[in-house]
Amino acid sequence: MMNELINVFSKMLRWQLIATVAIAIISLTISGMHACISAILGGFSVIAASFLASKVAQRNNKEASVILINMLKAEAIKILLIVVLLFITFKVYKQLVPFALIAGLAAAALFSGAAMAKLDTKI
Repeated sequence: MMNELINVFSKMLRWQLIATVAIAIISLTISGMHACISAILGGFSVIAASFLASKVAQRNNKEASVILINMLKAEAIKILLIVVLLFITFKVYKQLVPFALIAGLAAAALFSGAAMAKLDTKI
């Protein structure tokens, strides 16, 4: 059971990475290097937060209430970390292209949910 869960999370992170790279390449061809970097930073904030949240969610326990608490903690950590990383990005990267950042963020977030829904058939 735990190996299947780890496999689902690793595939979800892979889908997020592929989506972020695709948006970054599109942003590079349409708007240049700053848009590409912005898209990568947007996607990275979701990928990093998802990775950390997956570690919290994977805590092994058999009780339903503990599993639910771990999932809620994981989601709260994910949202908080995304907000913090985006705040740092806005403060540090002065050539930020907001549309590209949002596109990278949205692609990674959407593929996170889609990958979980598609890959979660065995669990």
